[in-house]
Amino acid sequence: MGETVKRKSYDSTRRSVSSRARRRRILEAASAEFVERGYVGTTMSGIAGRAGVALDTVYTLVGRKTALFRLLVEGAISGEDQAVVADQRDYVRAVQAEGTAEGKLLVYARALCRIQARLAPLLTVLQQAAGADEELAALWLEIAERRATNMLRLAADLAAVHPLRVPTDQAAEIIWATGSTELYQLLVQQRHWHPDVYEQWLADTWGRTLLS
Repeated sequence: MGETVKRKSYDSTRRSVSSRARRRRILEAASAEFVERGYVGTTMSGIAGRAGVALDTVYTLVGRKTALFRLLVEGAISGEDQAVVADQRDYVRAVQAEGTAEGKLLVYARALCRIQARLAPLLTVLQQAAGADEELAALWLEIAERRATNMLRLAADLAAVHPLRVPTDQAAEIIWATGSTELYQLLVQQRHWHPDVYEQWLADTWGRTLLS
């Protein structure tokens, strides 16, 4: 009896590990397909073939095409294979743990640089497809609004440790705008700024603009 229970537990663990590995392959394949072919040109069967899994497996593990793209965007933001609420993200905790406003801005600028490197290619795909797909347009609007809410929390965190030059809500909007993926695309992708330069510029700009 005990041996049977152990065997079932082992089999369950092995299936779980295998499922996670297949899911990871699907996400990697999907990201590559979307970036190379665009949203419209990407097919679920193409993703399945690239990941080396059955089409039914793709639908079972990640859902339909729009849900899959959403998952990729959420993963680019969180740095995980799934959406993670803001308070549970490592960089948010690091910002909150910093004792100075300058330190908080530098930690966030460093984290944002990593996020944008993952997110910018997907935003390009989204920008190309959103005009013809209401779900995708709604997805980007939702993410932009959620980011605006999070920036209010960051601005309040800054104000708690250092006087601000502007009202807290305006500070949040400045961070929201200057930390946008669109500006990252302009400076890093189009003007070829080194990511380290972009990161330091963000922190310096925020510091000069926001802190008294």
